[in-house]
Amino acid sequence: MNCGICGNGGGEEKGYHRRCLKALFGSPILPEIRLKLSDVSLEAQKMAGKISISGVQPKLVLSLDKKCLVSTPSGGLFILKPQTETFRNLPENENICMNIAGRLGITVPPHGLFQLADGTWAYVVRRFDRTLAGEKKRCEDFSQVLGLDKYTGSIEQVGRKILDLSEFPGIDAQLLFERVLLNFLLGNGDAHLKNYSILEDDVGNLRLSPAYDIVCSKLVIPSEEDSALTINGKRNCLGRIDFEILSDYLRIPDKASADIFRRMSKIREAATVEIGHSLLDDEGKEVFLEIVEERFSRIMGAGHR
Repeated sequence: MNCGICGNGGGEEKGYHRRCLKALFGSPILPEIRLKLSDVSLEAQKMAGKISISGVQPKLVLSLDKKCLVSTPSGGLFILKPQTETFRNLPENENICMNIAGRLGITVPPHGLFQLADGTWAYVVRRFDRTLAGEKKRCEDFSQVLGLDKYTGSIEQVGRKILDLSEFPGIDAQLLFERVLLNFLLGNGDAHLKNYSILEDDVGNLRLSPAYDIVCSKLVIPSEEDSALTINGKRNCLGRIDFEILSDYLRIPDKASADIFRRMSKIREAATVEIGHSLLDDEGKEVFLEIVEERFSRIMGAGHR
């Protein structure tokens, strides 16, 4: 099998590259996960009210105990997301999207796919809101920051707060813009307020956090809207002009905006590679690529290449 972290072949540790394992876990040894898929929901229920990870997908906070990843109520450095009955291949889906984001120069936390004890695949990601010693960093998602329900509001509201709060507002406005554009191009219509966060960095500056929770929601919900939050007053029928207006609203210089569009235009190549060597079945791969191609045509079509 290809490496479950980077997706490339030639891994030395049961298919995984030691350098990839070290980047994620701090050790080149592949950790064991003794939990089965049925155990994850039970463990999550035990932890209910003890952890602050939200969402409908069962999730566990894990810590590395010697050579084994184990669930923990506090201090864990990793989050595990398993398969679900409702939506097929969510772990594989998220890993693909996060790898594409990384290929396009977007900062993402270390992550990868790993097998549970029953052979099912789960997505594991290292938490960016904890230090390596397990201590909490100051981190708030924009549902908390704005005091709104996660599906209420607009990207413009998020942008205004970033311009107000960030130590480097111009840079973080550009980072927000490229993530919003990426979510659209990947068919992620579920990027709500809890999927954007402000994080205190190691020297005390408030910055936009690394990107996280990126999935192609349209792959599992064909009727999904273009965007969970309004962009230029719209959730659907988004096109290039809407993102150009958003760029202007965020005060992004024309040259910087053009550079972001140029970098994001490489998404077809990145998606072809990542989807091609993924664990999705042939039908899933085909539909995913069709989604990316359709979104690409709306943003980078004739006159914008």
